Order: sequence, then structure tokens, then C-alpha cells
Amino acid sequence: RHGAVTAVDRVSFQVRRGEFFSILGPSGAGKTSVLRMLAGFEDPDEGDLLIDGQSMLGVPPNRRPVNLVFQSYALFPHLTVFENVAFGLKMRRVSAALIAEQVRQALAMVKLLGKEGRMPNQLSGGEQQRVALARALVNKPAVVLLDEPLAALDQQLRQAMQVELKSIQEQAGLTCVCVTHHQEEAMMMSDRIAVMHQGRMWQVGSPREVYERPCNLFVSRFLGVSNELTGTIGASVGEDRVFRPDDAEQAPLTVRTASTEQAGRSATLSLRPEHIRMAHERPSTSDPVLSGRIEKVLFAGSEMKYLVRVAPGRFWETRMTSGTSLPAFAAGDSVFLHWSLADARLFFE
Repeated sequence: RHGAVTAVDRVSFQVRRGEFFSILGPSGAGKTSVLRMLAGFEDPDEGDLLIDGQSMLGVPPNRRPVNLVFQSYALFPHLTVFENVAFGLKMRRVSAALIAEQVRQALAMVKLLGKEGRMPNQLSGGEQQRVALARALVNKPAVVLLDEPLAALDQQLRQAMQVELKSIQEQAGLTCVCVTHHQEEAMMMSDRIAVMHQGRMWQVGSPREVYERPCNLFVSRFLGVSNELTGTIGASVGEDRVFRPDDAEQAPLTVRTASTEQAGRSATLSLRPEHIRMAHERPSTSDPVLSGRIEKVLFAGSEMKYLVRVAPGRFWETRMTSGTSLPAFAAGDSVFLHWSLADARLFFE
């Protein structure tokens, strides 16, 4: 807690050995406070924190088996690459010969051999990030903590470093805990993701699980585009339920849900853009079908995005790969959207 503010509220999670575990959430979610507790910069008000089965309560940061890679990299500007990476080993009075060998191994792992004599201001942003990572790796920590590790890089370099950082983590068998607000970064690099909001972890799972099976509307919206339609839940149809959209122009839809909520309960239907198919004519399949009108067509390089009005003031986004030999769609077209029952999610909030 920080005064009257509870930054982290009843959070409990486990990180597996050799796992890349990301804590993902918006600003103020509490994720940095969790990282600072792991590093030893803050103490929890209650509970315990274990690394390899050993309690870390009361253990100072320099005695914990962790290394923190800061968002700003925190490189010493007056030291060379070699000296930056060797700094922690020198503080522990490791022999010069062992320092030279371990620094060489760490630099080889991050592909910086040959640049030992360079100064930080002679390196690119991606190279500086790799020096900071090598400085953490050289100490052979049980856990590497990453604080928004790629936030200072431009989009193109960030995407390249996502692949490289994941490759280094897998090659070295590192256990990493990464804090980020960047959804793509977490999805690309993580074995599992914990989604935080308002001091709590709402969901922990694989990237595919939290993206395709979000536990609530916040997780659904935060992980990507959530096409939504409000309505009420109706009677059962075999294993499925009837969903009646609030917009009277839309016909009732069939939804697949394990919920036993009573008929008449308000609900929100949610669907990812990539799961929606679009047609000029009403499809003859048994899929749920929604009618609409295309309001905008947006070219996004590798794909086309279509904004379809499905209710007053409510637009759904659907996507198609650019250059595919599919029927042409234009703004103003009346269309039908349909999807597989298994792809839609229903939330009661």
C-alpha cells in the first residue's frame, strides 16, 4: 500500500522455472509495484514472496538471486561495454580471469562480441538494450526481471527485439518476469501472461488463452479489438442459448455458453475481428448472422479493415487479407456478418 492507495491487492501467482512470464496491464494497474517487490525495493504489507522455495522477506536487493533490467537500460555512460557488463562481478570481487570469461559468454549470448570497447553512446538503442541484458545474465540470476524492456525502441526495432529477446531467453533457459503495457510485446514473448488492473490479477494463462478466452470484458478489450453487442439472454436451445440484441432491427442470435444465468439477464456478446466472415448475401449456414452496412474501408498494408454499422452508434470491425481473391466490398454496401458459435464470448457484467 502507498498511504491510502492499495497498489497491489491480494495478488498470488507462480512462475515456472525457465518460463517467460509477463505482467500486462495499463498504467496504474500495479504491475511495477509487483516487480519492485520481487526486486526487493518494496516490501509487501502481508503475505510472502518465495524464490526457489526460500522466503525473500527482509532480504535486501543485493542479496536476492534476481537481476533487474531497467526501461532506461541504466548503463554507465563513462564505462565501456565490457566494463558495464563486468560491473556486478567486480563488486563481488570475482577474479579478473573469470570476469573476462563470463563477460565474453554473456556478450556472445546477446551477439555483441567485438564491441567490448565501445561506449554506450556509440551503440544503437537495440545494442544498448542487449548490453543491459548481458549485464543481468553475467550474474547467473535465478530470475531476470524486465521493466518495460523494449519501450524505448521504435516500432520496427521493437518487433525485431521481441524475437531476439525470446530467443536469448529460450537459449539460456532463463526464468523471466517482464512488466509491460504493450499487448503485442507480451503476446509475442510470453509463455504465460498475467493481466493486471486496479491492483488485481484478473487472469493468468497462455497468450492464446487470455486472448481467445478472456475472463471478462476488461481483459477482452485490453488484449485486442472486442466487437460487442448488448442484449439479453433467452431460453435454452439444446446446449445453446438465445441472445436477443437490444437493437430491435437485429434478429435473435444463438450463442454457446456454459452459463446458467436466468433468462432476461443483460449480457454482452464479444467477438474478435478475425473470427468474423462477411458476405453480400445471407449465408445458408447455421452460423449466427448479423446484418449491417459498411461505413468505412481502411487499407492497413497486409490487410483490409471494414467498419460495419450493426446497431445505432455501434460498429464492428472485420478484416480480410489484402490481395485475396474475395468478393469486393465498398463503403455503403449492405452485408451479413457470420461466425462460428465457438468463437463468440458472452459476458454478464
